[in-house]
Amino acid sequence: MITTQVSNSSPVEVDEGVNLKALRPNIVQSIRAFRVNELMAAAQEAGQHFLYANLAQATTKQEVLETLSRSFLFPKHFGKNFDALRDCLTDMIAGAGPQPGFVIVLEQLPMTQRFDKEVRETLLDVFRDAADFWYEQGVEFRVFYSFL
Repeated sequence: MITTQVSNSSPVEVDEGVNLKALRPNIVQSIRAFRVNELMAAAQEAGQHFLYANLAQATTKQEVLETLSRSFLFPKHFGKNFDALRDCLTDMIAGAGPQPGFVIVLEQLPMTQRFDKEVRETLLDVFRDAADFWYEQGVEFRVFYSFL
């Protein structure tokens, strides 16, 4: 949001949205300053894929992977482990042909005993590896996440 003055009236807040060009092309970061609908609009404007997963109901690694599989429309043979996730985010998609770029939102990552900090970091490392893969391909791959 920015504030602008319109002639002699009081200041008006204007929502500029998200400028993807102002962000690193391959990043995994907290969603903090962004809103999901703004990221979706920015992805659409840039002609990029927008992938969204709300993980609020997941409490375990398996539930997180299952939710990602359903949300991202992975094939039925998806192995529901971190290696399979990495393959789906990289080789499988790359094999489908040229890609326009990706904006991914992982909303409300769980913070539970069965999905602790170590497992969360491993999950985010998979997305960081995918960002590196796509960087080498010259494709933008941005991931935004939040915690429950």
